[in-house]
Amino acid sequence: MFERLPVFAAALWWGSLSAIGFMAVPMLFANLGNPTMAGNMAAKLFAAQTWISVGCCLALLILSKRRHAEKIEEWAQNGLMLVIGGMLLALLVQYGVSPRIVTRQDLKLWHSVGTVMYVLQWVCAAMLLWKLAKPQSLS
Repeated sequence: MFERLPVFAAALWWGSLSAIGFMAVPMLFANLGNPTMAGNMAAKLFAAQTWISVGCCLALLILSKRRHAEKIEEWAQNGLMLVIGGMLLALLVQYGVSPRIVTRQDLKLWHSVGTVMYVLQWVCAAMLLWKLAKPQSLS
C-alpha cells in the first residue's frame, strides 16, 4: 500500500492542476460574461489550487523516505527536484505573481509570467506522475 501513495499524490497534484487551470478557469471567462467577476473567482480557485499543490508536494516529500530507511525511495532519486520545483513555482505564483495580477499592475506581463509558471508546475507534476506510474518490469 505504501508504494502506491506517491502515485496517488502525484495524480491528485497533476489532475487538480489540469482541472482548475485548463477547464474550470477558462469556463469562468467563457460563461460569466463579466471579466472582473471571472477574474476574482479564478484568483480564488488558483489560491485553493496552490494549497492542494503544497499539500501534495509535502506528502511526496514525506513519502520519499521511509522511517528508519538508509536511503530515499527509488522514485525520489530524480523526482525530488520535480516536487521541490513544482512547490516553489506554486508558492511564487501565489505570493509573487498573483498580487500583481489582482492589483492589475502591468496585467499583460504578470498574467503571462503566471501562466508560464503554472504550465511549468503542470509539467513538473506530469513528469513526476509519468515516472511514478510506469509499469514495473515483469520478471
